[in-house]
Amino acid sequence: MEFSSREAIIKAMNEYTLRRSVDYRVYESEPLTFYAKCTQYGSGCDWLIRVSMINRKYCWVIRRYNDSHTCTRTTISQDHSKLDSNTIAKAIKPLIKVDPSLKVKSVIAEVQSKFNYTISYRKAWLAKQKSVEKIFEGDDLVTDFRVLHRVFWSYYPCIRAFRHCKPVVQVDGTHLYGKYKGCLLVAVSQDGNNNIVPITFAIVEGETSNAWHFFLSNLCQHVVTRDGVGLISDRHESINAAVERSNGAWSSPRTFHMFCIRHIESNFLRKFKALYLQKLVVNIGNIKFFKYALTFNGGYRWSHMTTNLVECINSVLKGARNLPITALVKVTFYRLNELFTRKRDEAEARINAGHVFSEYVTSKIHANQLASRNIQVNCFDRQNEVFEVREMPSGVEYAVDLRRQRCDCGEFQVDRIPCRHVFACCANQRLDWQVYVHDVFKMDQVRRVYRARFRPLGNPTTWPSYNGP
Repeated sequence: MEFSSREAIIKAMNEYTLRRSVDYRVYESEPLTFYAKCTQYGSGCDWLIRVSMINRKYCWVIRRYNDSHTCTRTTISQDHSKLDSNTIAKAIKPLIKVDPSLKVKSVIAEVQSKFNYTISYRKAWLAKQKSVEKIFEGDDLVTDFRVLHRVFWSYYPCIRAFRHCKPVVQVDGTHLYGKYKGCLLVAVSQDGNNNIVPITFAIVEGETSNAWHFFLSNLCQHVVTRDGVGLISDRHESINAAVERSNGAWSSPRTFHMFCIRHIESNFLRKFKALYLQKLVVNIGNIKFFKYALTFNGGYRWSHMTTNLVECINSVLKGARNLPITALVKVTFYRLNELFTRKRDEAEARINAGHVFSEYVTSKIHANQLASRNIQVNCFDRQNEVFEVREMPSGVEYAVDLRRQRCDCGEFQVDRIPCRHVFACCANQRLDWQVYVHDVFKMDQVRRVYRARFRPLGNPTTWPSYNGP
């Protein structure tokens, strides 16, 4: 056999030894010669090979070969010295191209399936890193380059989706780890069926005031272009500073910046070491202060007291937070495409089944209808739809103003769904309760969230040239 290079013969030998579950030891490795024997040579196995470079042929040729391996085992479960991270990196390259955030345990399983060896976690992790670098960084050194300071991105389907979501945005940051440091900032919203909808991302140097200003400015310019949106965040000083620098873009009346009650609780307990106060701190969030109280925020929270939505996305991206920038952007692209495709199909199926409202609202409406049966109604102004209701047997009274969509209990204006008192008034006056359900909860609106479609990236060499910043 003839081989084009020294690397080619070594590659062939390694593949052979892996396939046969054997191993060899190098006895001579010179610029023009390569000589190896079985590790069991002299102990019952005569396998050896000598390969030399033939100048007149410009190739490497096998000069001596004993092909009888008497030490061959049919199966082997432990690792193999010739199955190095470079070999594994090449083998898993197609998988990494599809999913750069592939888990290390999946790499181990792929190697087990392909080579019949169980490699160490360390070797699998190293092979994955090498494969990622080969795919996204290439083999050539770049001489003419620019260094990214920050990068912000949002996809067209996400921008369109936010127009039909609840007018509320949650933002948070999470640290990147591995070779590439910094912070990933994320903004999410929610559709009328309580599904999380990621809308924007950014990679920045850290959670500094300048970084948050960069993120919130782009978020406002490209995605949150309507008024009356609620912004929920933790009480990070950098976020507050960025909001103050926004020249009113993230302030009333255009938007309403509010805090996560859980972060207020944790900040409080960090200073005052009294666990029995924890429940009290959370409960005062239902009594006063616009920044964190449902009662006084004008309904801009849409019942969201925490930043749990965006923290869920941070956990979903956990396996991608050690990737290069391009790979991380690509992960968000494909995962969002998968999410939009699945949710679009679910919405279509529910509409085809004849459902007008989302599953979340339907269950809540049913509960409120049942609770309205023990409520007495007194009509004060039928023309302007003003009523007083009394819950039985407690006798507690509430005022209901359907035209202004208000009820003293607060649930109507917070949830944008008829509360039990509104259902009682509608039943008493034979009014259609469906007109008091906000449009965002209707399945036609939920379907519009996922209407815009992602397009395949295709081959980058076919993309139109770009000369911008």
